[in-house]
Amino acid sequence: MAELNMIQAVNLAMREALADDESVVILGQDVGVDGGIFRATIDLIEEFGEERVIDTPLAESGIIGMSVGMAVNGLKPVAEMQFSGFAYQAFHQIENHVARFRWRTSGRFTMPIVIRMPYGAGVRALEHHSESREAYWAHTPGLKVVIPSGPRKARALLAASIKDPDPVIFYEPKALYRSFKEEVPDEPETLVIGKAEVVRAGEDITMIAYGAMLPRTMEAAERLEKDGVKAEVIDLMTVSPLDEETIITSVKKTGRVLVVHEAARSFGPGAEICARINDKALFYLEAPVNRVAGYDIHPPYFAREHHYLPSVARIVDEARETLSI
Repeated sequence: MAELNMIQAVNLAMREALADDESVVILGQDVGVDGGIFRATIDLIEEFGEERVIDTPLAESGIIGMSVGMAVNGLKPVAEMQFSGFAYQAFHQIENHVARFRWRTSGRFTMPIVIRMPYGAGVRALEHHSESREAYWAHTPGLKVVIPSGPRKARALLAASIKDPDPVIFYEPKALYRSFKEEVPDEPETLVIGKAEVVRAGEDITMIAYGAMLPRTMEAAERLEKDGVKAEVIDLMTVSPLDEETIITSVKKTGRVLVVHEAARSFGPGAEICARINDKALFYLEAPVNRVAGYDIHPPYFAREHHYLPSVARIVDEARETLSI
């Protein structure tokens, strides 16, 4: 069992998919000869050739438009946006075609497209390189939104996304690309899209996170345990469709909830989670559902972005506030 970082795990998932299914193709700017801006597609063009690992012009709308045509004609394109903030140029194609084609054709055509988007702050990048805008895509009917929190889950979730007959927005937290390694099984592995995981059992408070915020939430839970607080931590993994059952089961046990994400607080995924809990578990709550999120501003540049991102200290403080009510 190899120890891989997230970028290596993403590369492995695509390599396995290309080898297993001849209908899978990779396309995007610099994904071939250069191996991608983060080297997620390194060596794939040498192994599978330029007809299956396709360098495209710098034209996001064209990349997704080509993917639509490929999907209609029986291929399974895995398209890369170099950064999630560049995907706005392709919004028309994603919203009008990728998300709607199955509905528009009454199921005659599916859209087995995966759109990989590195997202999030924490790497001192420039404008349009640090957004966490998963709510755009989760709000769009017809799209699934998957966000891994570590190498093993990245490999398994990307494999599942490529096999899925419907379009998947695969958000990759680039702050975690090379931040740590973990063991990834040698044999192929998939996870169920739309299913969350309780990654830490507890009974005092439910802490819900995903992507780059999951490791910080786990660290916060460990700090709280030193004070005798047993926090249950849920890794969403899929923002849409949301695993309501796992969330509600945990909330009924703990009675207190803290949702953590780096997306802006207003109208973010945390707000939808709050609404679901109010719908299904309101009378089990001992305190209002609390949120730790990014501020309602654009992510600031460079070192200042660390004041924008939810920190372990902020998570701990808000958890203690929720526990005090």
